[in-house]
Amino acid sequence: MAGVAWVLDELVKGLDGYGQLEQTGTGASGSVVEPYGPGASARYEDGLKITVSRPHEESDGTYRFTVTYDNDTGQELLLGGEPTGGADPALEVREGEPLDDDYSHDYFLTWLNERECAAALTAPLGEGETRSVPVHVEPSRKGIPVTVEVEPADDDFRETAYFLLSLERPGRYRTFA
Repeated sequence: MAGVAWVLDELVKGLDGYGQLEQTGTGASGSVVEPYGPGASARYEDGLKITVSRPHEESDGTYRFTVTYDNDTGQELLLGGEPTGGADPALEVREGEPLDDDYSHDYFLTWLNERECAAALTAPLGEGETRSVPVHVEPSRKGIPVTVEVEPADDDFRETAYFLLSLERPGRYRTFA
């Protein structure tokens, strides 16, 4: 009977696509409307899992967190990302909430290691492998919301997973010349 249940589960996944996010019952769907929180994991029906850790403050007022990719898909994955910055990056970190479409905030976020993160995503991720991508950001002030948008490459389609973090301590202020 367990074999029949597995076959039916695989059939349903095949019908709606292996690039779909699994519904976890936590209330957050990982969508732009219901983003995951810090420490949560986006789980795709094909076996890919992406976790965004809780941010922690450094002594200089910057923050670090990690985006971890666990590949249990049964095949090698190309996560995407261009070291020179592509039109559709596989990982995006920005100030504001996921639904914010204008960037006229009274705060900003500087992604200090964006190029290194993009470069870390260019190498294939083998089946059964895990890759952690350390992110380093600098907020302009206390408590700003930060959206982490993860869109791993896929031959057909893979849903974008959204995470919403809050940086609770003030960072250093950037001055404009």
